[in-house]
Amino acid sequence: MKCDTQGGIWSTGPGGVWVFTAGGEFLGRVVLPEQPANLAFGDADAKTLFFTARTGLYRVRVKVPGIGPAFRK
Repeated sequence: MKCDTQGGIWSTGPGGVWVFTAGGEFLGRVVLPEQPANLAFGDADAKTLFFTARTGLYRVRVKVPGIGPAFRK
């Protein structure tokens, strides 16, 4: 489970990655070819979300930066 800079929550769950607002409202789901196990924000702007799964590594660009390495300096 990870948070973005607007307080949104990104969590692996049944069928992909579930996205919620800071207030708990369900926004949608990122569907992947296989069930994700973990996720992390990355790249210099923290707007790439990386997912690990049983046999693959996936990534997707997002509009809101995550709280990732770019913000831990």
